[in-house]
Amino acid sequence: MEACVKEPFLPGWFTLDAQAPHLIGTRCAACGTYYFPKETRYCRNPDCQSTDFEQVLLSRTGRLWSYTDAAYPPPPPFVAPDPYRPFAIAAVELEKEKMIVLGPVADGVGVEALRVGMAMALTLEPLADGKLTWKWRPA
Repeated sequence: MEACVKEPFLPGWFTLDAQAPHLIGTRCAACGTYYFPKETRYCRNPDCQSTDFEQVLLSRTGRLWSYTDAAYPPPPPFVAPDPYRPFAIAAVELEKEKMIVLGPVADGVGVEALRVGMAMALTLEPLADGKLTWKWRPA
């Protein structure tokens, strides 16, 4: 049976490995500062003047830093289901990089199941139009 490769919502922002997806970021070659989405022009660290970056796969896990309920549809290019169903949005501090990355929470996990500090893991799920996006789920 041939595997079906789904189209990403944002090409180049995450890997398509369903078992172990990663966000794709960059790291400044001079000071080691991580960026997501990718930085390609200049390091935003005020103590660094570098313009040299390497592409890196970011941590798949982290700790829930904050969260909220998206009670209204996000603006395009996000593709919401019709009728709209509210969903949770998580701010997760990545395990290694110690940076905060926002993303929707996996389908079926509402704000009542979330607690600041809980372990979270990256997953992939389709949007209403079938394109894949990254989401956070309790680990």
